[in-house]
Amino acid sequence: MPFYYYGFDPTYILVLIGVVLSLLASAKVKSTYAKYQGVRAMSGLTGAQAAERILRQAGIYDVSVQHISGNLTDHYDPRSKVLRLSDSVYGSTSVAAIGVAAHECGHAIQDAKSYAPLKFRGLLVPVANFGATISWPLILAGLLFGGMQSLLTLGIIMFSLAVLFQIVTLPVEFNASNRAIKILGESGILYGDELNATKKVLGAAALTYVAGAAASILQLLRLIILFGNRDRRD
Repeated sequence: MPFYYYGFDPTYILVLIGVVLSLLASAKVKSTYAKYQGVRAMSGLTGAQAAERILRQAGIYDVSVQHISGNLTDHYDPRSKVLRLSDSVYGSTSVAAIGVAAHECGHAIQDAKSYAPLKFRGLLVPVANFGATISWPLILAGLLFGGMQSLLTLGIIMFSLAVLFQIVTLPVEFNASNRAIKILGESGILYGDELNATKKVLGAAALTYVAGAAASILQLLRLIILFGNRDRRD
């Protein structure tokens, strides 16, 4: 490509697109959560209380609900059977907080029902972490050793494992949100407009996972374009 001769790498456009998508998704979830964080649920339940009720109604008694510091750091830990809710969710009675708590309960229910994508994602965690850690050192080593194709290819393969984790995460998160909306509606924890508000919060949160996966795929595409078959191009 002639652009390379002027010091411009056109594949940076792929990275830029990924960054823009991630920033837009992050801004969307923050603004949506802030909007509905001030809307108090008619039930008067806090995020923690709603989570406890949902878990019991689902017949889950071996999962504890705990407080964790931070903002939107909520998560379910299947190894320790703990559902951790952040400062803005644990003690809040907002429809946004209850929605987030219900979403994490969705993961606990997935775990209890041995939801296949969740199990597969759990198996991928150590592999994806290793791949993300070792991929760039392998690529850099390949470049330092005169463009050694075997190291470059191995680095790309390792990075693709991290991308695979991001892709597998999507159905897990969407399913957890769908479970949350269904449970909140059937249990009467939220009503009418409250349920619609929670759908918007969880929908915005889902966009962050979509953007993250898209950014990773674009970065992988860039690596393939740059280093996927240097021997043939040379």
